[in-house]
Amino acid sequence: MNLKSIILNGLLVAGLCLAVFLLYRIFQQYSLDQIVQSVRSIPLPTFCTALLFAAASYLCLSCFDFLAIRSLGKSLPYRKIVLASFISLSLGHNIGFAGLSSGAFRYRFYSRWGLTTEDVAKIILFCGVTVGLGLVTLGGLALTINPDDAARLLRADAASTRIFGLLALIVPVLYAGLAFFVRGRLRLWRWSFQLPRFSIAVAQVGVGTVNFMLVSACLHQMLSTFGDVAFFRSVTAYVLANSAILATHVPGGLGVLEATVSYVVPQQASIGALIAFRCAYFFIPLMLGTMLLLVSEVVFRRSGGGAEEEAEERAEAQSV
Repeated sequence: MNLKSIILNGLLVAGLCLAVFLLYRIFQQYSLDQIVQSVRSIPLPTFCTALLFAAASYLCLSCFDFLAIRSLGKSLPYRKIVLASFISLSLGHNIGFAGLSSGAFRYRFYSRWGLTTEDVAKIILFCGVTVGLGLVTLGGLALTINPDDAARLLRADAASTRIFGLLALIVPVLYAGLAFFVRGRLRLWRWSFQLPRFSIAVAQVGVGTVNFMLVSACLHQMLSTFGDVAFFRSVTAYVLANSAILATHVPGGLGVLEATVSYVVPQQASIGALIAFRCAYFFIPLMLGTMLLLVSEVVFRRSGGGAEEEAEERAEAQSV
């Protein structure tokens, strides 16, 4: 077994161990009885609707990878992209440092299918930019439409918060404008960036924004069970919570999500609503992603993965 195989297998084992640890940590944070009671307190149709929003969000996230691969001029079957994206992000969302942690799992899959290390690095960067564009765009809309809740949390007046929201909306417009007018690489001081085509840049803004709207809709389903809450108030709560999670890199946003949402919507943010949301968007995908990772590894080994590694080792030995 060569050094590359040892490193990749080591990362796989570490990822699986970390996934098991995260499952343990979730159960330690909330007892099994709390989780069961919280889920039971949500009407079944409401919880199923929230699960659909969560599933749609993960499907939307796979479009990030699809657009990234298209921007590279490469092609992969969409079913493979969905598999790699879901496993990577269902684990990455819970591990923390999602760009790096999900990137390791992305490399595990995409390198099997012919993409290089540079390709995977570009995919990770592209997806990170798409996340930023979506968060800024939806955040700008939330601050413009519902400035009061954000103003209270940020200790600012509503008028200033609305202005800040309008300024935030300039970012996606500027990004799309640069993609339209700048052909080739964009140079800023010592850095240079390869901008995507205009159509892909617009798709980035759209799919990034829709993704966060779907997650907010999942949260809104849970919060609305315990009181009347406007949709854009849920959007404000999630955008601020997600911004705090990205800033702190706490695994799964444990504690950060709950604290931020409770501050924005104190009446509706009961422990039942927050645990049910965490189950729908974090816990259930983590279990599914871990199982899919194990199954995919078994299938890969049986379908000739080991033969490929041996071929690589022979090629390296011959080159030496």
